[in-house]
Amino acid sequence: MGEKLICNNKKAYHDYFIEEKFEAGMVLQGTEVKSLRAGKANLNDAFMQVRNGEAFLHNLHISPYDFGNRQNHDMDRHRKLLLHRKEIDRMYASIREQGCSAIPLRLYFKDGLVKVEIGLAKGKKLYDKREDLKKKDSQRELSQALKNRNRD
Repeated sequence: MGEKLICNNKKAYHDYFIEEKFEAGMVLQGTEVKSLRAGKANLNDAFMQVRNGEAFLHNLHISPYDFGNRQNHDMDRHRKLLLHRKEIDRMYASIREQGCSAIPLRLYFKDGLVKVEIGLAKGKKLYDKREDLKKKDSQRELSQALKNRNRD
């Protein structure tokens, strides 16, 4: 059936070095899923936190479902992530010992289920960001030059 992207976190790739990625399910309410099908979600400023051996996603904004009634969901509630114990322990160890951050990279449907891709990330310094921008610019110029050369 494949994957259908709901939203992704472009800012994460700009601000962090992504070292490792994990796929996790989420515990959601019915109106949240309907709102996600409409594409009304925002991953900016979201992060993962481990409490009492369980992983939770904070600051994930899912807009209320337009046709929902009084049982509509709370927009910014903490959502439990469904991960294996070994994955949670490995992520928790990286966060505590190496100073990594656990950041959601993208939110998508996979075979009808909502999945979130969590990345273990280390923060970039300002000079790293500048270096990445220089690489992107040079890559763009190179592809532009090849494109123009192939036209002639």
